[in-house]
Amino acid sequence: MSELSNARPRLILPSLGGLYGALGESAETLLRVVAGLLLVTHGYGKIINPFGAVGMVESLGFYPGVFWSPLLAATEFFGGILLALGLLTRPAAVATTIVLAVTIYFHWIVKAEGLGGAEKSILWAAITLFFAIRGANSQSVDAKLGRQF
Repeated sequence: MSELSNARPRLILPSLGGLYGALGESAETLLRVVAGLLLVTHGYGKIINPFGAVGMVESLGFYPGVFWSPLLAATEFFGGILLALGLLTRPAAVATTIVLAVTIYFHWIVKAEGLGGAEKSILWAAITLFFAIRGANSQSVDAKLGRQF
């Protein structure tokens, strides 16, 4: 029974199997790079003004804000760069997943926006959690270095 549960389902169009196999790793790389670059874009304003979110982080209970605000900026901006490059992929993904979990709480609970307000953070958190668990693939700096967490 366990042999059957580990078997991959048969494709309806078996001729597409080669295409799926050839593009799978590139699609995963694209997802990692896009998520990382979007985090960089999102964190750019914060890295330019690293103390700009002091009031916001303190409103969430993170004191002192002068510590947490630059840490938030660095995590989004530099974590996004690391994720896009596939360098220190797992630590970068773990850090950004934690930040995104806080943003889910912020939008869903603090701002009372519910699922509609938190859905982008939920999607990003799912993506970063995937890379925290999976790590990078052969199309990453981690792979070129031959080491990863």
